Amino acid sequence: MSPAPLAPAPSAATAVTDLRSALRLLSEMPGQLLVTDTPVDPIAELSGVYRHVGAGGTVMRPTKAGPAMIFNTIKGYEGHRISIGMLADRRRVAALLGTTPQRLGFHMCEALNNPIQPIPVKGAAPCQEVVHRASDPGFDLRKLLPTPTNTPEDAGPYITMGLCYGRDPETGEEDVTIHRLCVQGPDTISMYFVPGRHLDSFRMKAEKAGKPQPISISIGLDPAVYIAACFEAPSTPLGFNELGIAGALRGRPVEMASCLTVDAKAIAAAEFVIEGELLPDLRMVEDQSSGTGKAMPEFPGYNGPANPSLPVIRVTAVTHRIRPIMQTCIGPSEEHVNLAGIPTEASIITMVNRALPGLLQNVYAHPCGGGKYVAVLQVRKSAPPDEGRHRQAALLAFSSFSELKHVILVDDDVDLFDSNDVMWAMTTRFQADVDIIPIPGVRCHPLDPSQMPEMSPSIRAKGITCKAIFDCTVPFDQKGRFHRAPFLDVDPAPFLVPSSRPLDL
Repeated sequence: MSPAPLAPAPSAATAVTDLRSALRLLSEMPGQLLVTDTPVDPIAELSGVYRHVGAGGTVMRPTKAGPAMIFNTIKGYEGHRISIGMLADRRRVAALLGTTPQRLGFHMCEALNNPIQPIPVKGAAPCQEVVHRASDPGFDLRKLLPTPTNTPEDAGPYITMGLCYGRDPETGEEDVTIHRLCVQGPDTISMYFVPGRHLDSFRMKAEKAGKPQPISISIGLDPAVYIAACFEAPSTPLGFNELGIAGALRGRPVEMASCLTVDAKAIAAAEFVIEGELLPDLRMVEDQSSGTGKAMPEFPGYNGPANPSLPVIRVTAVTHRIRPIMQTCIGPSEEHVNLAGIPTEASIITMVNRALPGLLQNVYAHPCGGGKYVAVLQVRKSAPPDEGRHRQAALLAFSSFSELKHVILVDDDVDLFDSNDVMWAMTTRFQADVDIIPIPGVRCHPLDPSQMPEMSPSIRAKGITCKAIFDCTVPFDQKGRFHRAPFLDVDPAPFLVPSSRPLDL
């Protein structure tokens, strides 16, 4: 069924300015934040705990939706804390952004269309209360950062909620994105780029000129900043600063701080900031420390393969707040679904409504696809010409988000957020020989392990896939045969008052 809203009024979300104020809001919502003092090892144990408490998503079962957590006692890191699962529940995301679970995509569209650009912070930046420079004796990222691993097989500790900032060395345009970052040594981090990311284009320009690319990594942020940063082209083309979307979500600009050791900016209210440079013409084997051949669990639910050649960040400083909170997530968790999926929904809504106004009712980036691979589109066929336009909407969805693999079309009497209802539509309104529309030979996201020539003769190279539309809608001229049984609409509240009499059986 559609997720029910949580209690806080939309105005409560306007008080959120950083990770700490977001956690305070969650603490006022029953069942949404669990704080523990039990000592936990960040190496696999912490994620192993949260896997059972609230990871959800494509994580190996048993898992479930549950509260966010704060671990107050981290083995080997006195004075540090770790937060996980902030965005691992669609209802929680909606409450933190001041909307309802059903309207999240539309809410993001409004912010996308009305950005408020970031500004420099006035006065001292909270993220620079404590400063560690790489030139300091004993500087070691592995001791400064309580960075978790997801599993015992991980290539190393991974920063999974690091917002990377860079500037185009030719145009000065800025961008923020989240990447897979593995802590490899005292001052070294490897960085994985999915092809096409804007920050990678900045890095390649700098490398071509033989220069390092300055970079900052902000960790522990207002959830609006994280979600805004997950928009992708064409909704946010090269040169579009996604922090403007975060500003619109909060009704005020995001404040930025100048880094201390490199020519870059960082989120002023971050818990941690890592400053450094992407070095030109230097590459690193991702699993050089573990030799497992695996990186970390990625959003499809499988371990991502370790990359044999990744760009390298040479860290120049780490700054943080007093008693900092490391923020992390489990790669295949519902948290990734919401981070990636809600901007995907907004992108599809924007594209389809622009071309086919009035047809699309809502979009859900389903957890089974990690927020990237699968979208359910709810459409309303109001007139005979709408027959066929709904499939055009599916094609537009593929255009709006290139990493989408499957689109499922349902009518407006189907609850797109209820997988049982979607499967019911597929069972009773779908015939595979006419309602599957395959689109072979299209490039998709590289982490789908089925995108290999061994899986299908249509796949000519790794990373190519057969995309598909599953049309589970009723043809317009047959709508009269597919009315759902009309139950009486009754308010159940008076009948849910427990009886005061003893049970008489």
